[in-house]
Amino acid sequence: MVTIPLRLPELDDESTTSDLLQRHLPESTVVKGLNNIYFKPLLALARPTGAADRSALPIAGDDAAAKAAVTAFLDTLGYDAADVGPLAEGWRFQRDTTAYAAFYAADPAGDFDVPARVDAERLRAALAARRYADA
Repeated sequence: MVTIPLRLPELDDESTTSDLLQRHLPESTVVKGLNNIYFKPLLALARPTGAADRSALPIAGDDAAAKAAVTAFLDTLGYDAADVGPLAEGWRFQRDTTAYAAFYAADPAGDFDVPARVDAERLRAALAARRYADA
């Protein structure tokens, strides 16, 4: 397999792909979410509102009303939302960070057929890296 590394000069300052998207869509409101979970755990871990074994998914955005709408949407999918803060903090759950896809798998090597519950407390601990390079 041949892979071609993608380098985007716009991201050299450690801004995120979500920041880049927001800059390209200035009339829109971007909320980052659902990017860090594979579809199998997404389906398997969904629970009703208030369930003790409910998992959480991170969101990041600059608009409180938009984040409230995304939080309500995640609730209908069966998840609590963990608000990470502004869109610029979305790096905390992008590729190559602790809180990315394998985080929701029982096998960290990436066997997504056996999901692992991730509550808000565990998620917040994974999101606690000081900067992207520390993740």
